[in-house]
Amino acid sequence: MRTSIASVCISGGLVEKLHACAEAGFDGVEIMDADLIAAPESPEEIRALCDRLGLKIEMFQPFRDAEGVSDELFADNLRRAEAKFQIMKRLGTDLMLVCSNVATASVDDDEVIARQLGELADRAAVHGIRLAYEALAWGRYVDDYRRTWEIVKRADRANLGVCLDSFHILSLAHDPAGIERIDAEKIFFLQLADAPALDMDVLSWSRHHRLFPGEGSFDLVGFMTHVVRAGYSGPWSLEVFNDTYRQTDTVRTAAHAHRSLVWLADRTAAANGWSDGLLGEAPQSTGLDFVEVAGADLAEVDELLAQLGFAFEGRHRSKPVRLWSAGSARIILNEQARQSEPVLAGIGLRTADAAAAVSRALALGSPSVFRRTYEGEQDLRGVAAPDGTQVFWSSLPAERSWLQEFEGGTGVVDGLEGEIDHINLAYAWQDFDEAVLFMSSALSLQADAPAEVPGPQGLIRSQVMRTPDGIVRVPINLAPPTAKPPARHIAVRCDDVFTVARRARERGIDHLRIPANYYDDLAARFDLPAEMLASLRELDLLYDRDANGEFIHFYTRTIGDVFFEVVERRSGYDGYGGANAPIRLAAQR
Repeated sequence: MRTSIASVCISGGLVEKLHACAEAGFDGVEIMDADLIAAPESPEEIRALCDRLGLKIEMFQPFRDAEGVSDELFADNLRRAEAKFQIMKRLGTDLMLVCSNVATASVDDDEVIARQLGELADRAAVHGIRLAYEALAWGRYVDDYRRTWEIVKRADRANLGVCLDSFHILSLAHDPAGIERIDAEKIFFLQLADAPALDMDVLSWSRHHRLFPGEGSFDLVGFMTHVVRAGYSGPWSLEVFNDTYRQTDTVRTAAHAHRSLVWLADRTAAANGWSDGLLGEAPQSTGLDFVEVAGADLAEVDELLAQLGFAFEGRHRSKPVRLWSAGSARIILNEQARQSEPVLAGIGLRTADAAAAVSRALALGSPSVFRRTYEGEQDLRGVAAPDGTQVFWSSLPAERSWLQEFEGGTGVVDGLEGEIDHINLAYAWQDFDEAVLFMSSALSLQADAPAEVPGPQGLIRSQVMRTPDGIVRVPINLAPPTAKPPARHIAVRCDDVFTVARRARERGIDHLRIPANYYDDLAARFDLPAEMLASLRELDLLYDRDANGEFIHFYTRTIGDVFFEVVERRSGYDGYGGANAPIRLAAQR
């Protein structure tokens, strides 16, 4: 697979974009006319830079409103095209994208359209240039890729073919199976974009809300299956118009974009049993091994964990690192950190094949994480997520794992017995889609349907990423654009949250206080026994119920950028107490 990206996908000037695309690992680029026009560098300088960076200029685009017009207007279009052909020769590319006409001054006549495209192709042939005709989803008359293919066949020029764009095809729910009926040598180019399911006009949808593959609702694996079966062998190129990506860091967004293509190639190969593009079977996570909190001074977190009933399992024999546990829930406190405030810095996952998990994440462009390891210590391998959170995998049994490296534990009487229920991560508005893609591609987590939670500073979008069996659950929250991302937290599941809360109070915990109005509303919403309602109120516990079961939970105070939650799930309750999230956010504020 050759990878390519349109320069419009990322922020910055053209030179900056080209450097970022090369660093991300792309093989080629589409040069957008607008980017070249705004660049101070000449076409020759851009060509030379691409040569030095190892980037092929796959296509120059777009040429608009060329066909289906009056003879007078078409004559002017030919003049425009000749000027662009000269630019393309200076750039060193031989392919131009021709978009279907969107203007009102056009005709719905395939014979006229084909005749004019044929003449345009003849002019291009003089310069050794090919034309890729694309049906825009909002084209005045031509908005279907199947019609562009019929027009291209009618025009019958060797240097005239079609460009297939997943957004234009899938946004209108056109059946992509017809791609397999197009002659392979006539599919000149392929452009890829995902998109969320939105009910809006297709032009606005396209111009502002496209996403990289794996982040939206389109079946791009099915789409690419038809493309590959058709015999297309050219580059897989991204064309993503998105207001967020055009504001974010250029290098990071380019890496994000490249990861999406690698993911798509892998998923397409896996779905069809192909070996080309396959990264290897994604090993399923079988549990959360640990969660790591990092900070220069974590004494407050030590105290909080002791109050919750965690057992102190000792200090690491060679590093300023401590381990606390509550049943299978393990919290590592790492003071090898520059930041003074505690942060949720790492996640450990258990899997049957840690080496395969790491290799897959590295193949998807995730940077490797180095940790100093001494003789006799487990060499935990991991990668950094785009936001810097470290993810590690382990396949060793407990008696041979990193657990043996901690010494001097003291335990606790009547301690908390539980397991990690979920880890809640929060992201700024510009990082959310990238986080979803990383977790689905590198961690092999599936996305539940998103939800919106009202908070004191606006709506927070919540997206749960999880293994199919729910063993690993990572809800991620998208903060409103003007708000700071909420603190991250670790939720521990137990069998009796009332007892845990009472014992924590006896140990002096300073937990999150819930307003009395909440319990008045709770009494109205649910017909709870008076004794239970009184206990909830007394212990500042929150409650939710659905058709499958009940959910009871409480929160600790926030230390730095971290807090803890203790939860009890009854019967088949599978949610996260979403109705209580606004209460928690307001109380924390």
